[in-house]
Amino acid sequence: MLDTVHLNEIIKTLEEGGLILLPTDTIWGISCDATRPEAIEKIYTLKQRAKDNPFILLVDSIKMLKQYTLRIHPRIETLLGYHKRPLTVIYDKGTNLPSITLANNESVAIRIVQDELCRQIIQTFGKPIVSTSANISKEPFPNNFGEVSSKIIQGVDYVVPYRQLEKSLNRPSVIVRLNQQEELDFIRE
Repeated sequence: MLDTVHLNEIIKTLEEGGLILLPTDTIWGISCDATRPEAIEKIYTLKQRAKDNPFILLVDSIKMLKQYTLRIHPRIETLLGYHKRPLTVIYDKGTNLPSITLANNESVAIRIVQDELCRQIIQTFGKPIVSTSANISKEPFPNNFGEVSSKIIQGVDYVVPYRQLEKSLNRPSVIVRLNQQEELDFIRE
């Protein structure tokens, strides 16, 4: 868990529209306030990523998730309760979010974090955060902090000083969507 000094710096950075680099429940990621379009623009610029490719949002609970989606199908809610790996779900329609967080069809990808550090940040912040791999677009994602490029480290406003020495090989989240027949489509496993 984060100490008060670091947690306060992270929250201040998010509130001011800054970017943070942090270990998530998947891989090292770049995050910002998901409700601030100008902060999200900074991530697109840093990653050199096309703006028609929206980012994943992280929330701390189903309660928070319900504030940003119009509907959670019972199948999805059951899956969220039982899935062991970090699970990102693409919901048909996002709500209470800026348009920059939504795909062209108004869908939004959201993950309830399993990691206690991320959960603590999001609970304290009280809003979802954007999460994207800590790499330049089309380059390999970093398996650990040591693989994060200096360009990314220098491009963020705050680097979370936890789990930087871990060498474990982490993977991106599973991504799933409910199709028109109300069946689960696994987009990334």
